[in-house]
Amino acid sequence: MDKLTNRFTSIEQVTGKYLKTTGGTAAVQKPQISFEEILRNKQSEQMPELKFSKHASMRLEERHISLTTEQNERLENGVAKASEKGIKDSLVMIDSLAFIVNVPNRTVVTAMDQTEQQDNIFTNIDGAVIV
Repeated sequence: MDKLTNRFTSIEQVTGKYLKTTGGTAAVQKPQISFEEILRNKQSEQMPELKFSKHASMRLEERHISLTTEQNERLENGVAKASEKGIKDSLVMIDSLAFIVNVPNRTVVTAMDQTEQQDNIFTNIDGAVIV
């Protein structure tokens, strides 16, 4: 600061006096994370678990269908793919099993195996995923 005019002669003097900086102007380096990585992390945090409706649970029990862990993961992946494509009601085929899923609610509406798929006609769906 210029003592005679009581003014600062440079911006560095102002920042040094009022902002209490520590000598250097070195930028703090943060690890670089891509936008895509952040988005995927947030989406996976917000993905609720896949649910089975009462009707679907009854059908699984009646038809003696039990999903393995691997099949359940494939079903989850199929629902995620349907969601990415904007499908609302999807047929998800896994091995010889067929599931009708309400994608926005992440709810399996009904399930059937190959012996129950009469005429291989599925209605009220707007997309299909074969996993």
